[in-house]
Amino acid sequence: MTSLIWNKAIEEAGLQEIHQKVLLGQRLCFEDGLQLYQTPALNVVGYLANIVRERKNGNVAYWVRNQHINYTNVCNKGCLFCSFYANPKGDARAYVMSPEVVAEKVRNYGDVPITEIHMVGGVNPKLPYEYYLDIVRAAKEARPDAHVKAFTMVEVDQIVRRAKKPVEEVYADLKEAGLDALPGGGAEVMSDRVHADLFATKPNSARWLELAKAAHLSGLKTNATLLYGHVEQTPEKVEHFVKLRELQDETKGFLTLIPLSWHPEKTALEHIKPPTGVEDLREIAVARLMLDNFPHIKTFWIMNTAPVSQTALWYGADDVDGTIMEYEITRDPSKDRKQVLTSRHLVEMIIEAGRFPIERDPLYNIISTGLETVNDAEDLLSNEYANRGANEENIDIMTRDEVVTAAQQRKDKLTPELIQVK
Repeated sequence: MTSLIWNKAIEEAGLQEIHQKVLLGQRLCFEDGLQLYQTPALNVVGYLANIVRERKNGNVAYWVRNQHINYTNVCNKGCLFCSFYANPKGDARAYVMSPEVVAEKVRNYGDVPITEIHMVGGVNPKLPYEYYLDIVRAAKEARPDAHVKAFTMVEVDQIVRRAKKPVEEVYADLKEAGLDALPGGGAEVMSDRVHADLFATKPNSARWLELAKAAHLSGLKTNATLLYGHVEQTPEKVEHFVKLRELQDETKGFLTLIPLSWHPEKTALEHIKPPTGVEDLREIAVARLMLDNFPHIKTFWIMNTAPVSQTALWYGADDVDGTIMEYEITRDPSKDRKQVLTSRHLVEMIIEAGRFPIERDPLYNIISTGLETVNDAEDLLSNEYANRGANEENIDIMTRDEVVTAAQQRKDKLTPELIQVK
C-alpha cells in the first residue's frame, strides 16, 4: 500500500495516472515515457520504478563473475562519440588479438571461477569470417565451463557480410563454435537523426532489430542497450524503448536492458558535459517503467560508478554487472585497462545498499548467494595482467595529451548544431 507521504508526492508531481497503471501492471504509453523524463520529481519516478523492480525481482540484486575481452579496436565506422576505436590504416593504437592471445587472456584469470566471457570489438574490415569463429572457439576451449557472450549486432552485420551466408546460418555456425549469448550493444539510440549525425555507417535501427530478432529465433538470448547523454532528445529515447518492447513482445529473447552513460573524453564531442548521477538514475528508472516485458535492468558500474549503482538498485535496477577484470571501451584515467571490482567488493556493495546479492551466469541461473564464495583474487590477477598483451600506444590514452584518437580527428565532421550542444 502506498503511504500518505508518497501519495502526496505523486499527486504533487502529477503522476497519479502513471502510478495507477504501475499498481495495476498496465503498460505505459509513449506520452507516459515523456512525462517520466520531464517531471522534476526524480525520487517519485524512482519510487514507481522500484515498485516494478520489486514485483519482478524482489529484494535480489544480481552480479556475475565475468571477464571482458575487446579483441580489436580497429573499426571503420567512424563514430563521433567513441574514444575506443582506431583507424584501419596508419593508426599506432591499432591492435588485433589472435585466437591464441584471446585464449591466453582467458587462461590468465583461470584462478577466478568466471562464468561469463564477454567479447566485443570494432568492425575491422580485414578480418575473415573464420576469425570470428576461431576466437569464440579459443575462448570456449580455454574455459569450457564459461558462457561466451560475444558480438554486438553491428559486429554481427559485418560477420554476415564476410560469411556471405544468410544470418540464420551464421548464428548456427557461431553456436556450433561455442557462442552462448549476445551482449546487445550497437544500436546506441534508435533515431534516424542521431544515426545520421553520429554513426551514419553503422546499421540503422531497423537492421539492428532484424538481427536481434534472428538471434532470438535461433535460440540465442541477447541484451539491449541505450547510449544516452550526448545529442539524443527525450522523444528519441522513449521511441527506443517502444521499439525494443515491441520486439520483446514478439520474441521474448531479451534478458536485460543496460542504459549506458556516455563518456565524452577523447571523442569528437568532448565539448559536451557527461551525464550526471541524477541523469543516470532517471535513465534506469524510466527504462524499468517502460520495458515492462524485460526481466532485468542493469546498472553498469563502470559507466555509472559504484555509488550511483548502489542507489540505482532502488531506482529500478536489479543487476550491477560483474568483476570485468579489464576494459578498453571506457577508460578510468587512474586505472587504464585495469577496471575491476572483486567478488567481495560487489557483494559487499550490494549488501550495503540494502539488497540481497545473488551470483548469476549470463542466463540468470543462480551460482551462489550472499557471501558464500567471495574473495579478492580478481584484484590481484587484474593488477598482474590487465595492461599486458596489447599495443603500448594504446595504454594511458586518457592521460597522454599527445594521443589523439580517431574520433578526435573527425571533429571537422561536426555540424554547427553538434558544435553548439553543451
